[in-house]
Amino acid sequence: MWRELLPIGRHAGSGGYRRYAWTGADADCRAWFRDQATARGLAYETDRNGNQWAWLGDPSAGDAVVTGSHLDSVPDGGAFDGPLGVVAAFAALDELRSRGRTPIRPLAVVNFGDEEGARFGVACVGSRLTAGVLTPEQAAALRDADGVTLTRAMADAGCDPEAIGADPERLARVGAFVELHVEQGRALDLAGAPVGVASAIWPHGRWRFDFHGEANHAGTTRLDDRHDPMLTYANTVLAARKKARLAGALATFGKVAVEPNGVNAIPSLVRGWLDSRAADEETLAAVVTEIERAAAERGTRDGVRVSVTRESFTPVVEFDHALRDRLAARLGTDGRPVPVLPTGAGHDAGILSAAVPTAMLFVRNPTGVSHSPAEHAAEDDCRAGVTALADVLEGLACQ
Repeated sequence: MWRELLPIGRHAGSGGYRRYAWTGADADCRAWFRDQATARGLAYETDRNGNQWAWLGDPSAGDAVVTGSHLDSVPDGGAFDGPLGVVAAFAALDELRSRGRTPIRPLAVVNFGDEEGARFGVACVGSRLTAGVLTPEQAAALRDADGVTLTRAMADAGCDPEAIGADPERLARVGAFVELHVEQGRALDLAGAPVGVASAIWPHGRWRFDFHGEANHAGTTRLDDRHDPMLTYANTVLAARKKARLAGALATFGKVAVEPNGVNAIPSLVRGWLDSRAADEETLAAVVTEIERAAAERGTRDGVRVSVTRESFTPVVEFDHALRDRLAARLGTDGRPVPVLPTGAGHDAGILSAAVPTAMLFVRNPTGVSHSPAEHAAEDDCRAGVTALADVLEGLACQ
């Protein structure tokens, strides 16, 4: 499975992946998922929001145990973020069958669409729509860098954009969702453990900062006469780092757009996107407020108008304690508890947690690097993750 997926959407120059939602690479990944379901005799379906499902057992029976993740990527992302969870899900079903275990509850593997938000700017679109966190109206307003709307992209890929929206009936049939994911950090490596259990997801969000200045000639305009939004933006980037460090939080400007984007032109507009995360919502709110204040103060000095728009926000997610503790107890060996750790990264499991009991397993990433071609997990650790997931599914669905 892994060898079949590896070439899809891989950029020859960077070595990273460009599997953006509703593009050709995404279509190839989706075809791979369908083929895996068919090869195992699983019932395949696509839901109203474009998420893919492969069922073992009767989906309508309810109280289903679901596992999976996503197959799309960030720009030049790594091979493991998302796909490891989907590959491991199919492999865990294979492992259950090899053990001769027969589920007494329906089992499903899912591929949630557009988890990374790389194309349309909002993460976890497929799960957000399903959970009703993102409305059809909000989804229809999303556009990519070329002006293509999300609904148009979905329609071109064969989905019905008129059908998107909350799917409470589907969620009501799910009794538990367990997502396996490569760790996006080094906690497991430092602990010397191949697999861990997630305790919580830090609250996080995305904010768009618009810095409105005045376009002018770079070679003839005196420095004192400029209203240069790039200066305000640059100062805000530095302020974000400082405010986050002081609060023990995270803040990153990772995307920027400039108008008119000419080498010899003072910009009229600089638009930067802030990603910020913290251990609790109060700290996160305080950090973003401080960054906004720093931007406004510098903007006044530079003659630049600053506006801020919150584009997405996910509150703190405490995974279902009973399910989390059950997983931790089952995976502990020889009296040694499995590591239980929080994460600053968002996941579909976090979106679904308000409606479905959810849990996550992490597989060791010795580099600690994610969203990069350097992201890695050793084959033995991936196999340990599959075994752990199979153990979890056996405990939830076969007993």
